[in-house]
Amino acid sequence: MTETPLTSPGMLPPDAFAPMRGTVEGHAITRPSLSYWQDAWIRLKANWRALFSLWLIVAMLAFVLVGPLVWRVDPAAQDLRQVSSAPGLARSAIIVAPFTAGAEEPPVPANRGLHLAAPPTTQVVRLVWQPVSGAADYLVYRNIVPVTPGKAYGLPLGNTMSASTTHYDDQLDLDPQTYYYTVIPVDADGRRLQEPDTIKVAVKSAITLAEAQERGLVGANDTPGVGDRVTLAWHPLGTDYLGRDMLARLMQGGRASLFIGLVAPLLYVMLGVAYGSVAGFIGGRVDQVMMRFADFVIALPFLLFMILLKVAFGIGPGESGIMPMIVAMVILLWPGTARLVRGQILQVREEGYVEAAKLLGARTSYIMLRHMIPNTLGVILVTLTFAIPSAIFTEAFLSFIGMGVAPPEASWGSMSNDGIKTMLTHPHELLFPALMISVTVLAFNLLGDGLRDALDARMRSRG
Repeated sequence: MTETPLTSPGMLPPDAFAPMRGTVEGHAITRPSLSYWQDAWIRLKANWRALFSLWLIVAMLAFVLVGPLVWRVDPAAQDLRQVSSAPGLARSAIIVAPFTAGAEEPPVPANRGLHLAAPPTTQVVRLVWQPVSGAADYLVYRNIVPVTPGKAYGLPLGNTMSASTTHYDDQLDLDPQTYYYTVIPVDADGRRLQEPDTIKVAVKSAITLAEAQERGLVGANDTPGVGDRVTLAWHPLGTDYLGRDMLARLMQGGRASLFIGLVAPLLYVMLGVAYGSVAGFIGGRVDQVMMRFADFVIALPFLLFMILLKVAFGIGPGESGIMPMIVAMVILLWPGTARLVRGQILQVREEGYVEAAKLLGARTSYIMLRHMIPNTLGVILVTLTFAIPSAIFTEAFLSFIGMGVAPPEASWGSMSNDGIKTMLTHPHELLFPALMISVTVLAFNLLGDGLRDALDARMRSRG
């Protein structure tokens, strides 16, 4: 008979400490251990809006950085045959003979009214009419909308300066579109003699053989004749008011807008992190003085500093002020980040691991870099994500009012400023840069919302 060893009251027998065989179901690990950042990434991927915004931002960066390597069109090159052309497929033009003003006068038409002396092209529109008895001059107008009674006749092209001249050759900035021409006969005192004649003219794109060869539209050995068609340069998003390719301009302008939108927030957020960390860690009177200085900086007017910095950098009216813009943002926009980081540091410095590090003799710089700033990194990333769209919008606003990026350099803000002048007749010049600004700002805002939710430690137990 085996005797069980006697134990004192309250003690367990030795066999109670035998190794456990198998796995107890109640203590089985059903979920792998995850770090803070692994858990945040999983929750970020579950937010489809934030994930879509992240890929949209990556696509936008690829558009402005890799796009020019694919679409090799000079953003400054002017295609004067396609000024303010709308988006579309490749266009063609008819080869015509060179026109010389005054070379020959068109014959007087047999019927009354306004007539065309030749097929209308972007080279010239030749108008001819019968003489009017008592007329001393003829006034010629051009419009892009139908002329109705009581309304303006459009752009005054000029007059014939003679009663015997009954034709007019229009060569003023012709585009391949529909125009409405009006001719009004007047007497020597400028009084209208009869009701004006109006004609609707559909102008076709035309080019001379010499121009086609100079622009590389036909080969050196090709000799197309008058009436043949040549294919013009393709501008998928159209051209601006100077005939520059909108797609190439958007890529070039995106580089300036995103450069300012990424570099300036990165600099002033880093400055705010350093300032807020020092103020929050030291505390006391130093903290109060530093925060009152931050309040003073917040009260400074941004536009006034922008003007002063442009003067200090020697940048005159009509010149680009990218560097003053970045400096103004860095000087004036860091207090918001400093306040957020200071609040986080005040909370973290009371944690037990910080007190333990102090008791073990850790230096202040080590505690801040090893414990405090990493534990506020979530707030810093969210702040940076929200600061980027704010900087992009600030650049767009300053460029729109002429204080940021100035032509011929491009940014989305300066392109919007140019496009608003022709928004009624050529809306694509405003639509595309404004759309790029809106999409980029929205993407960064949605990503910031997703990061805020993913990095919030209080949400780790949810879902």
